[in-house]
Amino acid sequence: MLWRDGAIVPGTHAPLDHTDRGLTLGDGLFDTALALGGRVAFEDAHVDRLVASAATLGIPAEPERIRAAMRSLAGQGRGETDRLAIRTTLTRGSGPRGLKPPEDPHPTLFATAAPSARSAAFAPLRLWPTAIARNDTAPTARLKTLGYLDAVLAAREAAAAGFDEALFRNTRGRVACAGTGNLFALFGQTLATPPLTDGVLAGIVRAEVLGLAAGCGLRAEERSLSLPDLLGAEAVFLTNSLRLLAPVTAIGDRAFPGAGHPASARLMTALRARVARACGVPEDGVA
Repeated sequence: MLWRDGAIVPGTHAPLDHTDRGLTLGDGLFDTALALGGRVAFEDAHVDRLVASAATLGIPAEPERIRAAMRSLAGQGRGETDRLAIRTTLTRGSGPRGLKPPEDPHPTLFATAAPSARSAAFAPLRLWPTAIARNDTAPTARLKTLGYLDAVLAAREAAAAGFDEALFRNTRGRVACAGTGNLFALFGQTLATPPLTDGVLAGIVRAEVLGLAAGCGLRAEERSLSLPDLLGAEAVFLTNSLRLLAPVTAIGDRAFPGAGHPASARLMTALRARVARACGVPEDGVA
């Protein structure tokens, strides 16, 4: 399904100006959210992040229009078992040739919804450390921009090696993130995740997990991690809006306990309850 100009269109086809800077230059942003039972999980956080990121890039964004797009698509799946992935895309709009942004941009906003497999939530995965570096010096490293080619190439590399996702380090060799999510490591009662300054996106579920840590008996901290630090953790997991909390069972040839670690299990239970409350669905409807 596609939302465009205030209406839902069957399929995903609609006219697009071929001079749109999102298409020609990757000049734009996107957001991916989970909808359950007709409601967007953590809706305010998704809208606020997209609007704040747009302000950083100087792209005008209307929060209520973004919210309307998300809600219109989420409302197409009202059953308790309906699970949708909603992607909202905002570009600077069309413009003349050249890199300089137009002084009076007319942004393009559209959103799509597709079924999201229930089995994707909390599913374990294996990470492949890629040699492709995350550019922590770039201002866009902390934004969900349309320029994802490094992640695409790293995903191809990981798949060729027999793994599910790529693990990125930054230009200083510090752990940054996975191809589609934030990373966390457990060291005893400490839950560590790389800081945003290491080239990390401020993930919506990342923030939720940091907020849930204390209630799960954990001390959360943001600190830089080398790859040896990460490999020395008791457990590692990835977070994003569709996978929610994915236990990592391997990084390269280093095995991890996955969901079998008690702290990971507590966090999964707490996050499942949090998503259920946000969407007004039973906990067993989350995953």
